[in-house]
Amino acid sequence: MSAIYMNRELSWLHFNRRVLEEAQDSSTPLLERIKFLAIVSSNLDEFMSVRAAALMDQAKARISKKDFTGYTPGGLLCRIMKRTEKLVADQYRAFRGSCKELEQQGIVFLTFDELSQDQQQAMEAYYYENVFPLLTPMAIDQCRPFPLVHSQNLYLSILLKHDFGTPNEEPYFAILQVPSNLDRVIRLNSPAGDRRTTYILLEELIKRWLPKLFSDYTPVAVDVFRLTRNADLTIDEEGAEDLLEEMEKELRRRRWGTPVRLEIVRCFHPYALKLIMEEFELGSGSIFTIDGPIDLSFLMNLSSSLPGQDQLRYLKAEPVYPQEFMETDDLFKVIRQRDVLVFHPYESFEAVTDFIADAANDPAVMAIKMTLYRVSGDSVIVRSLALAAEAGKQVTVVLELKARFDEERNIAWAKKLEQAGCHVIYGLVGLKTHAKVALIIRQEESSLQRYVHIGTGNYNDKTSKLYTDIGLFTSHPRIGEDVTAMFNEMTGYSTPHDWKALCVAPSHLKPALFEYIQREMAHAKAGRPARIIAKMNSLSHREMVDQLYEASLAGVQIDLLIRGICVLRPGVPGLSENITVRSIVDRFLEHSRVFYFKNGDETQVWLASADWMTRNLTRRIELMCPIYDTRLQELAVRYLQLQWNDNVKTRQLMPNGKYVRILSEGPPVRSQFDSQEQILSWKREGEDETKLS
Repeated sequence: MSAIYMNRELSWLHFNRRVLEEAQDSSTPLLERIKFLAIVSSNLDEFMSVRAAALMDQAKARISKKDFTGYTPGGLLCRIMKRTEKLVADQYRAFRGSCKELEQQGIVFLTFDELSQDQQQAMEAYYYENVFPLLTPMAIDQCRPFPLVHSQNLYLSILLKHDFGTPNEEPYFAILQVPSNLDRVIRLNSPAGDRRTTYILLEELIKRWLPKLFSDYTPVAVDVFRLTRNADLTIDEEGAEDLLEEMEKELRRRRWGTPVRLEIVRCFHPYALKLIMEEFELGSGSIFTIDGPIDLSFLMNLSSSLPGQDQLRYLKAEPVYPQEFMETDDLFKVIRQRDVLVFHPYESFEAVTDFIADAANDPAVMAIKMTLYRVSGDSVIVRSLALAAEAGKQVTVVLELKARFDEERNIAWAKKLEQAGCHVIYGLVGLKTHAKVALIIRQEESSLQRYVHIGTGNYNDKTSKLYTDIGLFTSHPRIGEDVTAMFNEMTGYSTPHDWKALCVAPSHLKPALFEYIQREMAHAKAGRPARIIAKMNSLSHREMVDQLYEASLAGVQIDLLIRGICVLRPGVPGLSENITVRSIVDRFLEHSRVFYFKNGDETQVWLASADWMTRNLTRRIELMCPIYDTRLQELAVRYLQLQWNDNVKTRQLMPNGKYVRILSEGPPVRSQFDSQEQILSWKREGEDETKLS
């Protein structure tokens, strides 16, 4: 059984390896390479705190049942840790290589002893003015137990000897948190004649003046460590009287999550390490020795903040305003006449924020209904919704409090929206609301007109510049009717709707997809055209994989563009010979979900919020929406084909589970074609959407 499926967690590690390859690729601009190194670290933090943590809990509970890929929790956890250790070693090897190249460009990280006298004096002043007041050394002894160590924060482990103690007495032990609300990287003023851009890390400054914190004691060993805790939340939604209040309690409990991973610097003092391991009850398999500064996520801000280094970055990518809306102040008039498809980040997300802002300011708009999953810290959309409610419009927001790692932000937005007079719904018990949909109801002449936006990505103006997503603006009656029914189900006690256009999870989406796959099988067996092209982030649902295997055996050609996890094994003789899987990792995170079914000669194209994962198809409110306009169908298919033809940033999944670059497959080698850069080039030149062909 395991031979025909790949493991989900190991497949995710393959994905993070592909991210690392972008940092190792010399053709990637230098400052973009260090950004990819930061992404590898951030990805691993989430993976360890959620996926590895869950496996650790199962292993501790002595669960030995194998999953459908053949792994027990303990066996899989062991394999994950070993592969992660190798991944991190390669990441830091790439980091050291990048540092050498940065030095050649005059960008240098210095130790305190390498600073000039003026720089040392400036850093001393900075330390006492900005850092010292925030430091709290925490001694650990019989009277003072081990304090709470926050997850994914840097700490110093400090061994001290008493200046008047006996020679053989055991060292004293203390820890010190590196303030997380200060910049980790401090830029230095260069001496006259030194054209370099120089930096020092915050922990280096703290180490330098550490003796000032411990009078009558001398530090004998100072080492950096970082703990990762289990960050998954367990909420009794049915028993909670107030879900928002219960979420706030659970977020406080998250601080004491079970330790999962301990990162330590090289040559960590063994006495201190023994004390820390005993406190956190971690074995050696959960200890990662880091050859460099722990947590490279600080490189993300560094890469974007360096002045005057544009030659070390990708060419600027300024989103263009969608052509259909370019010469009008009335978005509703355009949408009333025709559907509009918008491709982010090539086209500006301002079209979406304008859609909501115009609705908030339009006297003819009676109501706004919207789902929110992840929004930015300064959300234009949330402000517009609040203004609409304050203006007397009926505003309903289904805001998902359980969006992992955005819980605190969403709680704050929920309170703000409620204060403004919005009806805020926290979703349905047991389900996350992951659908991306906005409904505007507008009084026009003698009737109400519905306007809908449906997207593949979040209503987040920040990530919309970094993720590739597609949005559909439409006034199609069937879509509007279904979206209205969907909101009624989420906010009231409506019974499941007889969907005319949408496919909605968890009740309808999975059966609909199975039906469409089986329909392609019937076409193939009857000798009619049959093909599936599906673009998504992840494929891990076993039944869905089995359906695709059956379709392949029936002769359906299946092309899958899957950025991340894929448990399906393509190209296996007698099973998946008609399935090809490719993954694009490039400057933008591929995030859109688009599904194409040939259906004989009656093509169907869908946009969706859902990946083909168990959680999306069975435990979330998701939607899949048809593109009815044949012109836009063709445009979406051309977009898929354009990405399929990418031979620069694409890797193909082989039957043995490895990913290989398309260009490395051997002759004939085609001219290089980077799909993201090609679209950006067309947009810079002012070309219209027809260039997608």
